[in-house]
Amino acid sequence: MSTSPGRSSVRPDLEQVFRAAYPRVVAVAARVLGSGDQAEDVAQEVFLSFGRSSVPAAEAVGWLCVAAAHTALNHLRTGRRRAFREEAAGAGATVSPDVADEVVTLDERRRVRAALARLPRKQAVALVLRHSGLSYAEVAAALALSPGSVGTTVRRAESALREELNRHASSE
Repeated sequence: MSTSPGRSSVRPDLEQVFRAAYPRVVAVAARVLGSGDQAEDVAQEVFLSFGRSSVPAAEAVGWLCVAAAHTALNHLRTGRRRAFREEAAGAGATVSPDVADEVVTLDERRRVRAALARLPRKQAVALVLRHSGLSYAEVAAALALSPGSVGTTVRRAESALREELNRHASSE
């Protein structure tokens, strides 16, 4: 395959990495964003970046998961998609047996996502990766941590998240 001058070529391993890692990348982003559609948008951005990178294929899954968490957190922090999420939540509302439970659940998820966006980046990413199913070893490799420090980092992140939730609950 030839490329035009000035254009970078596509990684030869992109399709293989994409097929292997796409579900996990979407899951990480969805964990942060709470929306499968938005998570797929994030995954697309992440794979485009990966396609232009020189990340070794052996490190691809960790790199992609971290990039998905960072990108999803950026979406939360900038509020780029807030209007879309609120509109989609309102449009998708249906009458259920207990509407109050549904409203509480949606509000709680919104509060957790907002608190997650206020955490230090490393803690937020470690928490998201671990709760997205990555092993301690995978989180350690993805974040360049020692495997022994992952548990401590995740526990501190969980504690900081609780503190953020409590701080903002008492100010409301």
